[in-house]
Amino acid sequence: MTGHFLHGRGAIYRGFLDAHVHLALIDPGQLVDGGIARVIDLGGWAPATPSRSMPDIAYAHQFLTAPGGYPSQSGWAEPDWCSEAATAADAAAAVDLQAAAGASVLKVTLNSVAGPVLNTEALAAAIGRAHELGLPVVAHAEGAGQADRAFAAGVDAFAHTPFSEHLADDLLTAMATSMTWISTLDVHGWGTQTDAFDLASDNLRRFHCNGGRVLYGTDLGNGPLPLGINRREISALLGAGLTTDDVLAALCPRAPLGLALADTRVTFIPGERPRDPDEFTEWLGSARALTPSELEVLE
Repeated sequence: MTGHFLHGRGAIYRGFLDAHVHLALIDPGQLVDGGIARVIDLGGWAPATPSRSMPDIAYAHQFLTAPGGYPSQSGWAEPDWCSEAATAADAAAAVDLQAAAGASVLKVTLNSVAGPVLNTEALAAAIGRAHELGLPVVAHAEGAGQADRAFAAGVDAFAHTPFSEHLADDLLTAMATSMTWISTLDVHGWGTQTDAFDLASDNLRRFHCNGGRVLYGTDLGNGPLPLGINRREISALLGAGLTTDDVLAALCPRAPLGLALADTRVTFIPGERPRDPDEFTEWLGSARALTPSELEVLE
């Protein structure tokens, strides 16, 4: 993906997106200075009146989970951040509540490591109702078999590259035809290599090689992650086989997950785009998001 070059001063791209954030756990006003112009909040954030210093936002509102399911017992999630569904009727009603609150994406959690997960009927009802309302469904799939289960049920995207297990090649090939994966590689160790990081990187490499669509995302709010472009995430994506053009495509999609996100800022990166991957990573780290009026000052 090419950017528009501003009189040799730098490159201008469609506003960079972090497709997995938790605004309630961070200071969102710092994101634009770090190059992030758009975000998808995947659970917890309650819409108020966003300040002009915040990025453009699409959000999921509450996590949809089983009674007692993740993240209701996590300790970091507030009590009203989850909507629990025991039956198909509960699940459909919960989706309606998210839509009524202004959500434009549904987040379901299938974390069998941390507690009970939605049963088959409730999961199908949630996905079916969300699709009736035009909401894409993003799943946190963790634990043996949960990624396969989520895919079979018809989710549109994974909130994380699957990291619990090595996914079979035929499953990855099938997923690549219809799914989007949000990367979140660096959250597994925050710069320290871990088994989960290695598993996720291998799964992402094979998914990408099969043509699967990848979005840049960090799970911002979960541990020591930078408020802005995460150089470690960029390096991890390159390490998983994405080219520099692929990374830019993951950062600035036109309509991520089909969402009509507002587009009030562009991302500006000073200097000329380098060819060396390490220099490219550092170059991206100098990005900042600008409004049209701020861009005019540069011009």
